Amino acid sequence: MKSNKTLIPMNLQYFADATMHARNAIHGAQGRAYVTVEGSRYLFAQLINLEARMDKTKTQVPIMGRVAKGNKATGAEYTGSATFHFNTSIFRKLLKRYKDTGEDIYFDIQVTNEDGSASVGRQTTILIDCNMDGGIIAALDADAEYLEDSIDFTFEDWDMPEEFTTLQEML
Repeated sequence: MKSNKTLIPMNLQYFADATMHARNAIHGAQGRAYVTVEGSRYLFAQLINLEARMDKTKTQVPIMGRVAKGNKATGAEYTGSATFHFNTSIFRKLLKRYKDTGEDIYFDIQVTNEDGSASVGRQTTILIDCNMDGGIIAALDADAEYLEDSIDFTFEDWDMPEEFTTLQEML
């Protein structure tokens, strides 16, 4: 009787069965963020969530002999958003300063993801020269258990001085 099983060489069997350990999923609340404005560094303790994105800008390139056009990266845009508890005036003060003087202030945000139970270590990303698109000036909500604040922003550059280590299952 013939078996329908495909034989996998012994050294490749580990890779066929390898999966990520659940402990290596990074817990979203374990980490820290800092905001640096004009030389003053603040722990962004009221942060609820933050997301920063890099989106590549692309140009479609016609190519002779192909029906579809190619896509060539020609630049990038950096955007972000943050939601946090409504208990800091740092960002409102920056907006007020812009309103009063026309001076637009840039700041940096450093985000470190570090889950002590994960084997990948930590990753630190620095968002350089962040600039707010706007923000909440005042808020009240009789039905709210707590008030939230939020900002959307752009940034000029970013760096990643610390990277996660590669999972063993990926090697």
